[in-house]
Amino acid sequence: MTDAPIPGYAAALTELDAILRELEGSDVDVDHLAERVSRASELISLCRDKISNAQVKIEEVTADLDAP
Repeated sequence: MTDAPIPGYAAALTELDAILRELEGSDVDVDHLAERVSRASELISLCRDKISNAQVKIEEVTADLDAP
């Protein structure tokens, strides 16, 4: 990843959406195509990690609720 601050989930999704719209456009800058795809890949990994972490926390909380 870059040295930029790690975005939150919503910000990452917003950036991914912007990249997708850019790549779907008819005037895609081929010189930056690999860079944009690489950034999209980083953002997808970030979102997956955040979802996995949230799932683990939710399971921990619900397990505590189910404990006697």
